[in-house]
Amino acid sequence: MSIQNINERTVRPTHPGEMLREDFMPDCGPTVKSFAEALGVLRQTINELLRERRNLSPEMALRYSRLFSYTPQFWLNAQWAVDLWEASRTLQKEMEHIRPLDTA
Repeated sequence: MSIQNINERTVRPTHPGEMLREDFMPDCGPTVKSFAEALGVLRQTINELLRERRNLSPEMALRYSRLFSYTPQFWLNAQWAVDLWEASRTLQKEMEHIRPLDTA
C-alpha cells in the first residue's frame, strides 16, 4: 500500500550536477580534468553539469552509471524530477486553462 503525495513540491529537486558535486566527487577526490578523462568527455561538459547549466543526457547517465555503479535510471530520474518541476513552474498559468476531460 502506498500513500499518494497530492501536495505540490515547493522546493526544486536536487539537480544531478549538485549530486555529483556534493555527494559523489568529494568521496572520490577527482579533479574536473581527471573526472572528464575517466568519462571520456570534455572538461567543459563536466563543468557545465556541475554548475547546473547543463541537463544530464541519457548518454551521460550511461557513463555515470558505469563509473559509479548506479543505474542510468537513477541519474535520469534525478534529471527528470528537475525538468518536470521547472516545466510546471513555467507552464503554471497556461495549465490553469486546461480542463480535464470527463471520462464517464
